This record gives sequence, C-alpha cells and structure tokens, in this order.
Amino acid sequence: MPELPEVETTRRGIESHVVGRRITRVLVHDRRLRWPVDAQLADAVAGSRITRAGRRAKYLLLETNAGTLILHLGMSGSLRVLPATTPRIAHDHVDIELDSGKTLRFNDPRRFGSLFFTPGDPALHPLLETLAPEPLEESFDAQYLHRVTRRRAVAIKQLIMNSRLVVGVGNIYASEALFRARIRPRRAARSLSLAECGKLVRAIKATLAMAVKGGGTTLRDYVGADGNPGNFRQKLYVYERAGKPCRVCRNPIRQFTQGQRSTYWCAHCQE
Repeated sequence: MPELPEVETTRRGIESHVVGRRITRVLVHDRRLRWPVDAQLADAVAGSRITRAGRRAKYLLLETNAGTLILHLGMSGSLRVLPATTPRIAHDHVDIELDSGKTLRFNDPRRFGSLFFTPGDPALHPLLETLAPEPLEESFDAQYLHRVTRRRAVAIKQLIMNSRLVVGVGNIYASEALFRARIRPRRAARSLSLAECGKLVRAIKATLAMAVKGGGTTLRDYVGADGNPGNFRQKLYVYERAGKPCRVCRNPIRQFTQGQRSTYWCAHCQE
C-alpha cells in the first residue's frame, strides 16, 4: 500500500512535468474508484493551468487556477508520466492530459484510490480538514507526541498510525521506526517518557526521510512516476523479515498481528 514516502516520491516525480502546464482534458475511463469520480470533474479543470504539485498526508494535490485535484493512490495505485499516445493497459482508470503531450495516468487494480476536485481551499475538504500534523514538519516533536500519549493505553504502534494524531506513518514505517527507536510495538503509549517520545519522533523522521530518498518501498504493486519500483525494501530492518536474523543482534525477527496488521520486531533490540 503506498504510504507517505511513496506518495512524496510520486509528487517529486511528477512535479517538473506538471507545474506550469495546462490541462487539455481529463479522460475518466472508469468512474468506479473508492468513490465514483464526479461526472463534472473533467469539465471543471479542462483548460486550467497547474500551479503547484503538493501533498497532504497520503493525498496528492494538483493545484490549478480553477481549483485543486485531490488524488489518493489507495492500496495499489500509481500515477505515471507517459506520452499521451501510450496505449492503455488493464486498470488504467484516469488520464490527465497536458499541453506538453504528456499524460498523468492513474492505474489502480484494486480501485481503492480516489479522485476529487474542489474549487475552494483543499485544507477544508472533508478528506483533509481533520488530518493531524505531518511527521516531517517541526510541529511534530517530542513535546507533541508526549502530550497526545498521556491518557492513551493503546499500543504505541497503533497510536503513531492514527491519522488524527500524526499523518502518513503507515504499517511498514511504524514497524521500522519503532525498531530504530528501540521501543516495543506493544508498549502502552502512555508509558513512554518524554525522552522516549523524542527518540521515536527522530526515528520516524529519519525512517521516512530515508524511504523518500530511496524512492519508497515496493512490496507488490507500487511504482513511481517513472514506472520504476522503490528501492527502500533492501534497507528494511524488520518489516516482512520474520524468522530472519536481526541486522543488529542476529536474533530472529518476530511477527504478530496487531490491529489486523502484521507487526515485525526484534525482542532483543526493542525494550
């Protein structure tokens, strides 16, 4: 599932191709995504010029002089830059054609992605208005994490994956950050000290930054805007490494189900 690093990698990959370009037309080949694509969306943005390629959490924001396209890659989606004449393949659902002769082509085999248009401030859109701080911004710091954990008995891994508290820390990177911070994923969030919250904040930021630098993590479907898979999988310490030796202490990595998701950890390295 594309998480924050994959979405940020996609944003960076499309940015130079779209900013300043005019949208000549939008072709919605299949409206049946997680929510049906509005039949009026194509007319709303045709002829507008893209002024910015942004991101909020796992949402890509294509800002134009007419409004903003809000796109989510879902569980299996990708957004590639291609010549507009490139033949479509299975699961190519939307083309955003540009005056450069290129197209942004959205492919989503499982149809959990979404595409919306808003003429107003995208921060006020129902999908975005309740989102928490970005993990790579200064507002997400030790004091913030310590404050939001005080009355919460929930496991710390589940807390840092809660998008109402911090956005974009998905399953892969939560496991990796907790390993980097040497914190057990089952620990009650309220048991963390301020110093431990500081370690975890730094670990989250470092893990996400390294993943972005590596082009994200491809486990199954994800590819970047250039069609290439992410390379961060080779640098994972615990995720999907159950039974393999820990890269630090050589003890076997363990796995259990937590909140209906697989969690990976090292019983020796993580206290």
